[in-house]
Amino acid sequence: MVKTGTSAPDSALLAPGAHQPRFLVLGLLAITDGHDTVVLQPSRPASLLAALLLHPGAVVGSELLQRVVWGNRPPAGGRSALHTCVLRLRRLFAKYGIADHAIEAVPGGYRLYADAGTLDLLHFRELLARSYTADDPESALRLARAALALWGEPLLTNVHSDEIHRDLVPRLAEERLLAVERVFDGELRLGRHRELIPEAREAVRAHPGHEGLSALLVEALYRAGRRAEALAEYRRIHAHLTEELGVEPGPVLRDLQLAVLRGELPDGQHGAIATGAPAAALASGGRPLPLPVGSGGSGEPPPGLGRGSPSAPGALVLSSLVDAGLLQEDPSGRYRVHDLLRLFVQAAGASLPGAPAVPHDPTDLPPPAAGRPSP
Repeated sequence: MVKTGTSAPDSALLAPGAHQPRFLVLGLLAITDGHDTVVLQPSRPASLLAALLLHPGAVVGSELLQRVVWGNRPPAGGRSALHTCVLRLRRLFAKYGIADHAIEAVPGGYRLYADAGTLDLLHFRELLARSYTADDPESALRLARAALALWGEPLLTNVHSDEIHRDLVPRLAEERLLAVERVFDGELRLGRHRELIPEAREAVRAHPGHEGLSALLVEALYRAGRRAEALAEYRRIHAHLTEELGVEPGPVLRDLQLAVLRGELPDGQHGAIATGAPAAALASGGRPLPLPVGSGGSGEPPPGLGRGSPSAPGALVLSSLVDAGLLQEDPSGRYRVHDLLRLFVQAAGASLPGAPAVPHDPTDLPPPAAGRPSP
């Protein structure tokens, strides 16, 4: 299989007169010369090469390499068999113009030298590191997207090694998700929260238990004025974590949910509160708390819930509050203040001089009677 690729110059791996070689591991294992890219066929030398490339510049022990190549049943005389596999790999290097000294035998194992010009994984890490240190938000986002663009699918499926796919590929996938988070964070910093939402939703669908991605989606929805959807995403990730893993969301997600309920973003988050939603005062030290005004987050109230209409149906008001996570409805049809909101009101009330204590258990609200507003 051959496809077009790119490369960067580096003389350390060049054999005299050869094209510039570059290793690819962020997708199918391949070698490129800057014009053509050759995807390697599954083989023992390919598995050995993948293991060395995933530890660039480090000594990889002979025992680990034997498990990578042969699994839990290495051949008799495993070190000798491994040496033979290394010789086959060096012959493969010669075929593509890679210098023989690129792979080095050292006490205890082998080492393969590479840098950002000869290995896409190191190029990715360099771009992502530069993104974190860039002063200009546009430059930071551009670098993060360039890093993410180096990835392909599927990941190392032409490497038939249980050891690699069990222990190393998941770590690679986590590195990719760091770049995804960095891209989303950059979009938020530039105020592109509305444009970010479809991309963030797709990432969350692919990784439903990833807290960092869900937190970024919650913030993007909230800043776009889609507060009810932001709270719904928090409830989804909360249910996933508690039901699938038996753990609660981490402090970043919990703080973000409270910020949405309070109508403000916590320290260290991005930007200001999204505009276009009505606000009501709560016992929150005078801070405004935007209320949900529609399921689509457009900033316009739904039919029958106009800003100037005092005759809004109580059932519709209650439904909007439930959707926003401010009220809970029990099986009998009664409503009560959500526990998290109750705790916030308690904390806010206690911080006001001379404020009366908030009851621990708020009064339940009965279901609204048909045709009349809820009290």
